[in-house]
Amino acid sequence: MPTRIYLVRHGATDLTAEDRFAGSSDVPLSDEGRRQVACLAERLKRAKLDAVYASPLGRTMETARTLALPHGLEPIAEPGLREIDYGHWEGLPRAEVEGTFQAEYAIWQEDPFVIAPLGGESGINVLNRALPAMRGIVERHRHGTVLLVSHKGTNRLLISSLLGFDLRGYRDRLEQSPAALNILDFMSEVRARLSLFNDVSHYADG
Repeated sequence: MPTRIYLVRHGATDLTAEDRFAGSSDVPLSDEGRRQVACLAERLKRAKLDAVYASPLGRTMETARTLALPHGLEPIAEPGLREIDYGHWEGLPRAEVEGTFQAEYAIWQEDPFVIAPLGGESGINVLNRALPAMRGIVERHRHGTVLLVSHKGTNRLLISSLLGFDLRGYRDRLEQSPAALNILDFMSEVRARLSLFNDVSHYADG
């Protein structure tokens, strides 16, 4: 029996709507984000969860608490699941970053897995903490079902790595919408099958 991971992105924030680099900034869910997460909680309320883990940032912990409540669980903070730190781009609109840091942004766009904004993290940095965190959770809950709440960039890096994609293209090739649900079945800590990706059907028609 595989270990099933429900991998979720947190709900929307005001920075999501404004297309800003939220990254390591600790911003709360917006009203729309809370609606999205409530819809996902309704969808998952009959799932049999053994544990819930989340990035320690406010938006992920709030998402996790809402999803864990119907199951009588308390989310466990897992620092390895934090979002990419965008350094001196944190909180800025993408358009402003493109204009103000034009050369740096262009280089980063070419290879965000290796290149980091000044004072920030590369994709390699993130994967070096996120992948061992996920593998540790799989090992601790072997043959169980666990929900993980993380972030757009972190989720895309994890899925790309587990499926053997070219990690330089993780931003271009994979989407993670707010409160999206992904399902990964692990036959071992390193062998994963993706059975659901970026599903938002719980709120998309609402």
